[in-house]
Amino acid sequence: MATGGFSIQRLTRLRARLDRLVEAGFVPGAVAVLARHGEVHVEAAGTLAFDGPGAAKPMDPGTICRLGSMSKPLVAACAMTLVEDGTLRLDDPVDDLLPELADMTVLADPAGPLDATVPADRPIAVRDLLTYTLGTGMVPAAPGTVPIADALREVGGDLPPDEWLGRLGALPLVHQPGERWMYDTAADVTGVLIARATGQSFGEALRERICAPLRMPDTGFSVPAAHLGRLATGYAAAADRVVDDPPDGAFSRPPAFESGGGGLVSTGSDFLRFAMAMAAGGTLDGQRVLSRPAVTLMTTDHLTSTQKAVSGFGPGYFDAMGWGFGLSVRTRRTGLGPSAGSYGWPGYWGTVWYNDPAEDLTAIFCLQRAHAGDQRQPLWHDLWTAVYQAIDD
Repeated sequence: MATGGFSIQRLTRLRARLDRLVEAGFVPGAVAVLARHGEVHVEAAGTLAFDGPGAAKPMDPGTICRLGSMSKPLVAACAMTLVEDGTLRLDDPVDDLLPELADMTVLADPAGPLDATVPADRPIAVRDLLTYTLGTGMVPAAPGTVPIADALREVGGDLPPDEWLGRLGALPLVHQPGERWMYDTAADVTGVLIARATGQSFGEALRERICAPLRMPDTGFSVPAAHLGRLATGYAAAADRVVDDPPDGAFSRPPAFESGGGGLVSTGSDFLRFAMAMAAGGTLDGQRVLSRPAVTLMTTDHLTSTQKAVSGFGPGYFDAMGWGFGLSVRTRRTGLGPSAGSYGWPGYWGTVWYNDPAEDLTAIFCLQRAHAGDQRQPLWHDLWTAVYQAIDD
C-alpha cells in the first residue's frame, strides 16, 4: 500500500532505524517528519531523556529541540525579507550598518602572525554574508597552532552583539572577501546586520518576519518556563547518556547573543512549516514571507569552481555540494539519498532538514546528541537510505 508517494510497508524500515538508535543508547529518542505530495508522515521512537521526567515523555513532532546550525537557513530567509522590502541590497557594502567590518585588513598568510596583514581588496557586501564568503569564519586547527584560529575562538561567548562584533572586527580577515567559503561566523554577523537594519533585536525581527506569519510558535532563542518540559535533553558526543545541556540549562533563559549560527530551538512541526513554505516558493496557507524569485536565489549554488576547490572541511568537501544563501545545495546525487537540486542543512545536535524538489519531498530529523548532525556519519547513510527506498511512485 502507498500513500503520499510512500510505501507504508517500506516506511517501517525507517522506524526500525530510529528504534535501533534508541535501543543502542545513542539517543533517548528521535523523530522523522516527512512530507510528500501534500501528506505528512511521522516516525518517532523513544523519549525526551534517558532519566528524569523526560524519560516518561515520548518524542514527537512537538518536542522542542536545539537546532544548532539548522538555524542558518532561517537567518538567511529573514535577511532576504529585508532585501525584498528595500532595506538591504545584496551587493551593497555592510560598512554603514556594520562599521566594525569597514576598512578591514587581511592576513598575508592565513596561518601566520596576526600583525602581518594587507588591505582588503574590497568591502564586505551583504551577499558575502549570505554565501559565507566574507573572509572569516571557522578555522579548524589545534589550539596553539594557528594564531587566527585561537583569536577567533576567544571572540566567542555569550556577549552582547555590539561587543561580539567589535571583537570580531578588531581581527584581520583570514582571506580576501569573496575568495572562499568559510563556515559559521557569517550567520552570526547576518543576525547583527538584521538587528541594526530593523532597529529590533534579531529575535524580534525573525519572529515578526518569519515565525509569526508561518505560525511557528515554538521557534526562538530560548524556551519559556511553561514549555521547558517539552525540551529534549541534549547529550554529549563522547559517551552515551552523558548530559551536555539539560532542559533547565542554556536554553532556559534568553541569551545575551542571539546566534544566527546555531542558537535557535524549534520543533519538527514548526520547522516543517518553514520547509513547506520554501518548497511552495515562499508561501504557506495564504501567508507569503518570500517571493518565489527570492527562494530560487536562496536555493541556487553561488560558489564558483575556484571557491569550491579551496574551501570546505577537507578535500572534496564540495564535490557534490554547493552553497546558496545560508544552506547547502546538492549538485549531484551520490547515493540513495537527496537528489541533485536538494537544499537544506543539518545541525550540531543531530537535527537535519532537506527539501528535495525532484521528489516533492521534505525530510526533517530531530535527535539531540552533540555532533550527531554530521552527515558523513554512517547513521545518516542508513537513515537517508531508509527514507528514499520507501518512495513508491
